[in-house]
Amino acid sequence: MKHKIFAANWKMYKTPQQTQEFFKKFLSYDLKGDIFFFPPALCLSSALDETKNSNIQIGIQNIYTKAEGAFTGENSARTAQEMGCSTVLVGHSERRTLFHESEILSEKLQYAQSLGLKVVFCVGETLEQRENNQTEKILTEQLQSGLRKAQAQNLIVAYEPVWAIGTGKTATSQQAEEAHRFISQWLEKNNFQNVPILYGGSVKPENAPELISQPHISGFLVGGASLDPESFKKICSV
Repeated sequence: MKHKIFAANWKMYKTPQQTQEFFKKFLSYDLKGDIFFFPPALCLSSALDETKNSNIQIGIQNIYTKAEGAFTGENSARTAQEMGCSTVLVGHSERRTLFHESEILSEKLQYAQSLGLKVVFCVGETLEQRENNQTEKILTEQLQSGLRKAQAQNLIVAYEPVWAIGTGKTATSQQAEEAHRFISQWLEKNNFQNVPILYGGSVKPENAPELISQPHISGFLVGGASLDPESFKKICSV
């Protein structure tokens, strides 16, 4: 039986009070597998307080490449770690497209790993790139660039087809498996052994069972469906 990982990316949703209310309900469920939450930075304290007696791991959605300094608006990974965070999200498609991050991603990943933090590193293609049969080319470029200074230890890769995020569209289980198999082969070829690969792209309770049955899918990075405790519980129960 595969070891499953379920990660919730709340993006810029929920207040501290809503975070408390979510976990009061979610922690009443008996769930297995590794469960990660990436709440907004302003809700980290609430999330950490609510989950301190559980096995849930709390991560930060974005960090800078330095511990401190004159970097207005950025998040310090060292500070997040001191607060109790164990995980960092790096390379999400929204960071790539909205904030034009590319080369800096490898520096973020390297710095987080140097602190002993686990990194969920995201890769994925746009609809235009998929329609032009560039999926493998884009994945290769993103993996080569982002992981050039990375270590296999404390690394999780998340495949998120950009065209299936927040659109209601979902890659078929076959499309997801093909991309995951390609990523897995690239990782093995480049000495990243036993790195879990999550699928992220409009995951819902309805499609989670078929997706998780694919051999190269280790779990999920979930957006909208993770905002409701009952919905995310169903996904974590597959």
